Amino acid sequence: MSDENPPRPPRRPRYRGTHPRSFGEKYKEHRPDVYQEDVAKILESGKTPAGTHRPIMVREILEVLRPLPGETVLDCTLGYGGHAQELLKAIQPEGHFLGIDTDSLELVKTEARLRGLSVPVTTFQTKRMNFAGASRWLAEVAPAGVDVMLADLGVSSMQLDDPVRGFSFKANGPLDMRMNARSGVSAAQRLQKWDAEDLVEIFEENGDEPHAGPLSEAIVRAQRSRPLTTTSDLAAVIRRTLAGDVPAEEIELSVRRVFQAIRIAVNDEFGALQSFLSQLPHCLKPGGRVAILTFHSGEDRRVKKAFQQGFADGVYSSIATDVIRASMEEQRANSRSASAKLRFAVRSDSPC
Repeated sequence: MSDENPPRPPRRPRYRGTHPRSFGEKYKEHRPDVYQEDVAKILESGKTPAGTHRPIMVREILEVLRPLPGETVLDCTLGYGGHAQELLKAIQPEGHFLGIDTDSLELVKTEARLRGLSVPVTTFQTKRMNFAGASRWLAEVAPAGVDVMLADLGVSSMQLDDPVRGFSFKANGPLDMRMNARSGVSAAQRLQKWDAEDLVEIFEENGDEPHAGPLSEAIVRAQRSRPLTTTSDLAAVIRRTLAGDVPAEEIELSVRRVFQAIRIAVNDEFGALQSFLSQLPHCLKPGGRVAILTFHSGEDRRVKKAFQQGFADGVYSSIATDVIRASMEEQRANSRSASAKLRFAVRSDSPC
């Protein structure tokens, strides 16, 4: 008999109480390949496991895009790869899949997951970039254009739920909010430069915030006293400013709107969308289909206007006459789908 003891399995992370609470403690949710039953229970409860993302309106997107075997697809916002997985399957055999995402941290993980689907390596390419520059990459890898394009403008759950990324006020973390955490200027740094007038414009344009004036002045005053560097710092200023004058539920909505508005500004999301929409017709082959999933009224207005103008100019032969919404069943199973709006367009044979 050997004197050597077998190696002990690694101990689970320690946490207070009987259940993990913070993002980092939810070790089972971060390993869905190992803890499949546990993750399935979380999904059945209508929640999204930590570190993952539930793709929204998959059936509806496939219906409007109609991907076929052998076609070329561009997923402009790869994210966790939920939509990409279904598109990849639909274009096999001999299809060509292209995926881009600005999040350098998540792109590597998603590419590894998708390559695990056993699709031919030669049919799968990814690139870290903002979708505003999609046409430049397509000029290199698909100069004739693509048959199918998808852009999901929502922030992925794994970004929202991870406190380190600084997108959410639900857990304390650095006030960052950058989609690409390795470049650009964080929300905390930008708040040190914005004045009250800048903030009013950001809150009204990006968040439709009714209390933009007093909140902007309060944030600037707080910055002079002590720079806001964490998500809790910012949320506390908003709550303190509105307390006593605004109902508690309305205060929490303002917190949500302000965080959203700052995130949009930090990443220039509306500017990127406008650039993308202007080059979109040049990226599609004649008869090519594009679908865009939005989660903000400002995004939907821009998409709707661009598609309507393109249809009037003969650039698109068909567009969505109204938004497509997630089914009630999906909204019950995934509350984050409730605000989603889907629009599509079909490229005509006419030159741009």
